[in-house]
Amino acid sequence: MAYAYWKARRVDDQAVFDLFFRKNPFHGEFTIFAGLSECLKFIQNFKYTESDIAYLKNTLPSNVEPEFFEYLSNLTCEDITLYALKEGTVAFPRVPLIRVQGPLIVAQLLETTFLTLVNYASLVATNAARYRIAAGKSNIKLLEFGLRRAQGPDGGLSASKYAYIGKKSQCTFISCPPINQGSEQKHLVHEGGFDGTSNVLAGKLFNIPVKGTHAHAFVTSFTGAEDLADTKIVHKNDPDQMETDFFGKCLDWRTKLASHLKILKEEAHDGELAAFASYAIAFPDGFMALVDTYDVSRSGLLNFASVALALNDLGYRALGIRIDSGDLAYLSRVAREAFHKVSKEFDVPWFASLTVVASNDINEDTILSLNEQGHSIDCFGIGTHLGMCDDSIAPKKNRLKTKLPKFIVTCQRQPALGCVYKLVEINEKPKIKLSQDVEKVTMPGKKIGFRLYSSDGHALIDLLQRPSEPPPEVCTRVLCRHPFQESKRAWVIPSQVEDLYSCWWTDGHLFQDIPTMEETRQNVQVSLRTLRQDHKRSLNPTPYKVVPFRIFQVGVSDDLYHFIHDLWLENQPIGELS
Repeated sequence: MAYAYWKARRVDDQAVFDLFFRKNPFHGEFTIFAGLSECLKFIQNFKYTESDIAYLKNTLPSNVEPEFFEYLSNLTCEDITLYALKEGTVAFPRVPLIRVQGPLIVAQLLETTFLTLVNYASLVATNAARYRIAAGKSNIKLLEFGLRRAQGPDGGLSASKYAYIGKKSQCTFISCPPINQGSEQKHLVHEGGFDGTSNVLAGKLFNIPVKGTHAHAFVTSFTGAEDLADTKIVHKNDPDQMETDFFGKCLDWRTKLASHLKILKEEAHDGELAAFASYAIAFPDGFMALVDTYDVSRSGLLNFASVALALNDLGYRALGIRIDSGDLAYLSRVAREAFHKVSKEFDVPWFASLTVVASNDINEDTILSLNEQGHSIDCFGIGTHLGMCDDSIAPKKNRLKTKLPKFIVTCQRQPALGCVYKLVEINEKPKIKLSQDVEKVTMPGKKIGFRLYSSDGHALIDLLQRPSEPPPEVCTRVLCRHPFQESKRAWVIPSQVEDLYSCWWTDGHLFQDIPTMEETRQNVQVSLRTLRQDHKRSLNPTPYKVVPFRIFQVGVSDDLYHFIHDLWLENQPIGELS
């Protein structure tokens, strides 16, 4: 297509493109805009190398003129100007996320890359925000475990990065105490973003906290004490003091604990105890055990507690357990009850607050159901599913008849957000794309946008205008119209007006610094707080609207409305009957 433009001598044509989506994902009422930072890095480094040119010469038809390749070799984005929402901002259908202005050929060449960078990033960030909202309590942690099920290593890295975008944690994993239900803190809720990842490369590249446990294979690889090559462990508070038979200490504790927990020590698996002891020797300050390899209540909990108390004798504190199968609500309560018993009986106060991590195809539907049932889970490890699994997958006891997203990393229910990149202006002439499907009719011309807020601080509507119009003013009535339905209109009196767009790239350089991951996470939280809770809920969310009646998610000014429809009529063919 670039060659066809070049051949038509359109090198100096100036274009404006809008990147936007038409429908919120997962049957929800909001989308988190993500991927801007990667788009900016791409245009910073946009350049056809000698090897690129050589490849294109061999790939394109033989009739392509040599001067075209010379043209490509000199292309840069120095004449491109890019306006966009701030990354991490809540966005809505039809509102442009990015506006690209500049030479037609260069702007067109950015299309595919921009779409792939924004589509998946925004989809995963939105899905992660929905998970955080579903989890509810701010002391519940979410860990992303999706690399092994991702669409290749690149997809896994992107999923780890954009699942992490959201609220910055205010308390650390493991040590965060339960929220005092009698204080104002009980209203604090994480809104968007996970707390860590099992993807070590993502941790290295993006500074995401890395969390994880051992696998079932580690446990099953041990048969008993004979598999322990080393049973020595140094006392934490006295490096000169060495425990030479740590496994023996674990066995002693298992004998003491069995009667208190009403578990037969003969039923506890010796290989599991050996595996736990070996793992504790390797990671005495980071001991978290996977307790469901054989039986959680009859083996895993007893063996874990035995090793944890043996560590305690040496000055170490275990972190907790992970449960990867079974009835998660019930087993988490059983585990918490056991921890409380041990804490009280052996005067180990911290034992009662050990962390319980649940995994096993956790999805948004499961979390909502577990919240209804009541559970003692502190952290969810989420891999394939970062959304709802359907009735053919979800455990019967955890099903809810709701329409929710399906997978966070693989996003099976909705594999793409559906962003599009449409030409809206060429050489200062507005352009419109028509369709029998009104939803696919574009809004022509360069536009500016504002978010209007109510007196309680919640967002009311996004208003698009022509650049020549004066911006809306606080406490001044403004007419907002549906872009295509004449009868849908409303007067809005905003208490606050926010300019949606800012310039990010112009004259060949960044106009402002690319936000850090932490800044983007913070922006997600701030932006989500401007939506009412009923807009954010998973089940039957209220559409983003003008209170008190439903009207539309994005409005246009009266001037822009007539501009759109005049251009529509001008370009719409007139039929003839005979």
